Amino acid sequence: MQQAAGFLAWLEATPLSHAMRYDLWLYPIVEIFHIIGFATLFGTVAMFDLRVLGIASNLPLDALGRHLLRWSAASFLLIVPAGLMMFSAHPHEFIDNPVFVAKMLLIVTAGLNALLFHAGVYRSSADWNRGVPAPGLAKAQAALSLTLWIAVISCGRLLAYT
Repeated sequence: MQQAAGFLAWLEATPLSHAMRYDLWLYPIVEIFHIIGFATLFGTVAMFDLRVLGIASNLPLDALGRHLLRWSAASFLLIVPAGLMMFSAHPHEFIDNPVFVAKMLLIVTAGLNALLFHAGVYRSSADWNRGVPAPGLAKAQAALSLTLWIAVISCGRLLAYT
């Protein structure tokens, strides 16, 4: 715990942290990029998950997945640095905020769900690539994915009020 406290104190003393706290426009601009990144990520995840759930089942799942994955990956180039920059502004407050902790746990859970999906049921997607309903497990994981990402977005929004 002392190492974590030391890291947080170090982070809070960095020039980046100072700039994020005291520059009038920096935090809001970084937050805008974070939101754009999350909108892109959620949009791509939602389109893919809705396809797995049966919407637009005439679209080839493999082609849609390949197309959307690039956009999902690119969104992380906005989300992660922007999120770290915002965290640096008030690391002690964020780490002690149960809504922030919930958001981080939800992100990890959503990532694990995606990893399990791609390592598991998605390997048989050639059998349900087009015009065939996805297996129940795939649909359950897609519904869970949507739920988790909506919860992440909700927690992110609630951080402004906690």
